[in-house]
Amino acid sequence: MGVKDLKEAARRVDELRELVRRHDHRYYVLADPEISDYEYDQLFSELKELEEEFPDLQTPASPTQRVAGEPLPGLDQVEHAVPMLSLDNSYSRDELESWYERLCRELGHDPGDLAAELKIDGVSISLVYVDGILERAVTRGDGAVGDDVTSNARTIRQLPLKVDGLPPLVEIRGEVYLARSTLDELNNERRQEGKREFANPRNAAAGAIRLLDPRQASRRRLGLWCYQMARAEGREGDSHVASLEWLRGLGFPVSPGLKRCPGLTEVETFIDRWEQRRQHLDYDTDGIVVKVDNAAGRAALGSTSRSVRWAVAYKFPPEGRTTRLLDIVVQVGRTGVLTPVAVLQPVEIAGSTVSRATLHNFDEVVRLDVRIGDTVWVAKGGEVIPKVVGVVTADREPEARPYAVPEKCPECCTLVVREVEEVALRCPNPDCPAVTRARLRHLVARGAMEIEGLGGRLLEQLVEAGFVTDEASLWDLEVDSLAELPGWGELSAKNLLGELEGARDRPLHRLLFALGIPHVGERAAKLLAGRFGSLEALAAADPGAFEEVDGIGPVIATAVTEWFSKPRHQSLVRRLAERQVDPHMEIGDGKDKSLAGLVFVITGSLSRPRRELKEELEKLGASVAGSVSGKTSYLVAGEDSGSKLAKARALDVEIIDETELAEMLDG
Repeated sequence: MGVKDLKEAARRVDELRELVRRHDHRYYVLADPEISDYEYDQLFSELKELEEEFPDLQTPASPTQRVAGEPLPGLDQVEHAVPMLSLDNSYSRDELESWYERLCRELGHDPGDLAAELKIDGVSISLVYVDGILERAVTRGDGAVGDDVTSNARTIRQLPLKVDGLPPLVEIRGEVYLARSTLDELNNERRQEGKREFANPRNAAAGAIRLLDPRQASRRRLGLWCYQMARAEGREGDSHVASLEWLRGLGFPVSPGLKRCPGLTEVETFIDRWEQRRQHLDYDTDGIVVKVDNAAGRAALGSTSRSVRWAVAYKFPPEGRTTRLLDIVVQVGRTGVLTPVAVLQPVEIAGSTVSRATLHNFDEVVRLDVRIGDTVWVAKGGEVIPKVVGVVTADREPEARPYAVPEKCPECCTLVVREVEEVALRCPNPDCPAVTRARLRHLVARGAMEIEGLGGRLLEQLVEAGFVTDEASLWDLEVDSLAELPGWGELSAKNLLGELEGARDRPLHRLLFALGIPHVGERAAKLLAGRFGSLEALAAADPGAFEEVDGIGPVIATAVTEWFSKPRHQSLVRRLAERQVDPHMEIGDGKDKSLAGLVFVITGSLSRPRRELKEELEKLGASVAGSVSGKTSYLVAGEDSGSKLAKARALDVEIIDETELAEMLDG
C-alpha cells in the first residue's frame, strides 16, 4: 500500500471512505455505477487493510463496518422522541375527496400544495443522526416504543452512515423493503437448500430487520426509501417536498415517485399514472400517500392519538377477485410446520376455479386480521398459487371474531413450538400422522424417488390401513394384501410394486433429497452424494467432514449431523439398506467439470424440459439460478422470453439460445 505513518494513513483512509461512499451511492441509490466491481473491491480492500493496520483510525461510520460483530443477545426497546403515528386509509376517490374536504373545513381554507408519493409495502423505521453520524435505527413498534435495530440497519447499502451537511440532530423516517428480484434470488437459494420459501417481500423484510445476527440480515440485501424528516434543528419550517429533496441532495434514498401537486385533481392524475406503472417496479407498493406539503398546515391540523390528520393513504384496489371466507384449516407439513389455508366460496380467477388459498403463516393471518365469514380479496401469486391478499372490512359481520392462533397440533394435539427467528409454528412430534403422511408424499414426489401411481389419496389410504408407517415400509408392501384394499386390485398392486422395485436404482442424491433432511435441497444432496457415495458412509462420517465439502455451509452441515445422529433415522437408514434401498456412487468419479463456476439462467419455451437441461449443466459443474443478477454468466433464452431477457440485456449478461447451449454441453 505504500503508507508509512499514521498521518499519511489517516489522509488515505479519509480519501478512500469518501470514494467508497460515493460509489456506494451511485451503485445502490442512483443505479449508475462509475467503476467496475473489481475496481470497487480494490478500493474497499485497501480501506479495510489500512483500518486493520492502524486500529486508531477505525470508526463505526466507516463503510467497512456495515456488517460487523457477533449476534446480539436481544433487541433493546427504545421510546420514540416523536411518536410514529399511523395513517388513515381511503379506498376510493370519494373517500379521498372527503378527507380533502375535511382538511378545508378544519383549516378554514384550501390547504395549498399537496405532496404525493408511493406507499412502499415494507417496514417503517426511524433513523437518528447526531453530528452527521447514524446513531440509532428503531422500528415503529407500537408507535411509542420500537426495537433498536441499528446493527441491522447498517447493512442496508443505500443508507449513508456518515453525512456531511446535516444539522446536529436529525430524525428521518423511512420504509425498509426487499426488492422483488432479490426475493426471487433468495427463494431460489432457499429451494436449493431445502428451506421454506419467504411468503412475500414484506414478510422477508420484517423478519430480516429484527434478526439478532447482523450477518444474516446482510444476506437479505434490504433496501430503503426515506419518506419523512421528523426532526431537523434549523429546518422546522421546510415544506415536506423541500425537506425530502434536501435529503436526496445529501445522498439519502428518496422515492422517485415524490411529486408536489397544486390540488386534488393533480393528485388523482398521479394516482392513475402509478396504478398503471407500479407493476413494473422492483418493489411492492400498495397505494399512494397524500400529505399537506406546507409545515404550517401540518402543524395546524395536528393528529389524533393514533394517526396524523394531515396525511392519508389512498390504497390501490387489491388484484384478483372477492369471495367469502368459509373457514381456515391448518395443514401440517413434513417438517411439522403448521400452515393456515383459506377455504373459500368458489370463485373464477385467471381461468380456473379457486376454492382454497394460502394464508402463508399465522403472522400473516394476524396482520390481515382475516376472520371467518369475511369478504376477502384473492389473487394468484405469480399467476399460479392462489393467496388471500386483503380483507373488505366494511362488509364484516358484527359477530365476526379474530382467528385464534392454534396452540396445539390439529392432528396429534402436541403443543406447537416456534423456533427462534422463525415465523412458523411447528409440531415437534416426529410420529405425528400428518407429518408422516407429508414426509411420504415428499419421498414419492417428482425430483425425489418419483414413484408413479402413489398420489396423496392412495398414500393416505395405505397409512390409514397400517401398511405404511415410514419410508422403508413402502418396500414391505405385498401384492396380495394391496389387492384387497378398496379400489386397488391385483394389476394396480403389481404396478406399484414394479415402481418401487425400479426406485431402488434411483441416484443417491435423489434418495438423500427424498428423505427430507432439513436444509438439504437438490443441490446440497448432489454435493453430499458426490463426496460420500452412500447413505452408510454419510451416517458414519465425522460431523466436521460435512463442512469440508465445497458448497456445504455450517447450517446444512449441522442439519445433516443432527439428522443422522437421531436413533429413529439411524434405524431408517439400516432398514432401507436391508431392503436394498441404498444406492452407491463412485466418489470423485472424474466427470467433466468444464463449466465449473458459471451461473446459468433458463427462460422461455424450449424443446427439452428445463429439469433435464439443469441436470446436464450441473453435471458439468455449472450452477442454475432462478433469476438474473450481476452474477449470471449466461441467459439461455427460448421463445416468449419475458422480463428475464430484458434484465439480462440491461445487465449486459451474455444471451444464448438452445442450440448454443447444446454446443456447450457437448464440449
